[in-house]
Amino acid sequence: MPPWAEVARAEQLPPGGDWRQWLMIGGRGSGKTRAGAEWIGAMAMGTAPLAAKAHGRIALVAETLGDAREVMVEGESGLRAISLPPRPIFEASRRRLVFPNGAIAQIFSSEDPDSLRGYQFDAAWGDELAKWRHAEACFDNLQLALRLGDRPRVLLTTTPRPIPILKRLLKEGSTAVTHMRTAENAENLAGGFLAAMEARYGGSRLGRQELDGEMIEARTDALFDRAAIDRQRVRAAPAMRRIVVAVDPPATATKRSDACGIVAAGVAEDGQIYILSDGSLEAAKPADWARAAVRLFERLEADRIVAEVNQGGDMVEAVIRTISPTVPIRSVRATRGKWTRAEPVAALYEQGRVRHAGSFPALEDEMADFGPDGLSNGRSPDRLDAMVWAVTALSTAQAEPRVRGL
Repeated sequence: MPPWAEVARAEQLPPGGDWRQWLMIGGRGSGKTRAGAEWIGAMAMGTAPLAAKAHGRIALVAETLGDAREVMVEGESGLRAISLPPRPIFEASRRRLVFPNGAIAQIFSSEDPDSLRGYQFDAAWGDELAKWRHAEACFDNLQLALRLGDRPRVLLTTTPRPIPILKRLLKEGSTAVTHMRTAENAENLAGGFLAAMEARYGGSRLGRQELDGEMIEARTDALFDRAAIDRQRVRAAPAMRRIVVAVDPPATATKRSDACGIVAAGVAEDGQIYILSDGSLEAAKPADWARAAVRLFERLEADRIVAEVNQGGDMVEAVIRTISPTVPIRSVRATRGKWTRAEPVAALYEQGRVRHAGSFPALEDEMADFGPDGLSNGRSPDRLDAMVWAVTALSTAQAEPRVRGL
């Protein structure tokens, strides 16, 4: 077996810098457990280059004692599996793993934070932090126990969830963070697994969290519900009776400008509305976003471009017509606030009358982060605005005749 430092991916090796906690965030099957076991094994035995010296007192913390034993100690990528003979011995009655050099790794459960009291350690590994039952209390007790040696450190491996402790650790200067995706560990996964998971969950909230290792936030006051979007999602839309491409142009075209929202939607024969494409562009010049909108119009054989003209007035239509002089354009002007305009569309989503044909992560992030005060980052919800114009056009003017050019 070649040394771990020679076969590991860069994200699986300890980062540089003076960190106290190393937060390894990754999708399922991305190699988090193997990386954790290799780091702890090296720390226990003092194996270079991962460790400068042996660490004699180590804590292993999991959601339950069963998880600590079955995953961290005796799992396929656990400490005993990755160790060369003579392997460390697990003493079940004492809940500890004893290494050949005498180093001891004690296991703990997040269900009992106080069980960490009285112990002291010079290294620790916490697995699946986002699943810990009493995460704050358990982490605090672990921190208080990390008081041996010159640089006591902890590795926390987890699939992300937007829980308070994880969000807090991400902001702390003493935290080093590495990210891993499931696809990066493809050679160690069953054949066809990634293709099957991508087909079923690709682009969805669950897929982005459990496969891509993204922490998906959800505002409690958001106008749109991310889970509801996922439930209504379809892989492909049926034949459309009418299709529109909505454009929400930015006021300027600099690097700091808002994005140009470009979203296509269609209505089927049964009246169901489908979001078909998000072609929005960041920091685009007028000619660039106009060209992108016309291309999407032509690719989908759409019926009309709906363009908001608040920012540019007649210039918006003029720019589009320089790209395609005959393209049908309907100008719309916002007379109400973004929240008020979006509320009727959100109601259609709640009624199950709008579905996403595929996944549109950037658009869906805006939708799930759009509250009464706008987006939490202060940016303009341009993709959402374009989607609102498209759905509004389809839901209020479905009787408009379909026109095709010959």
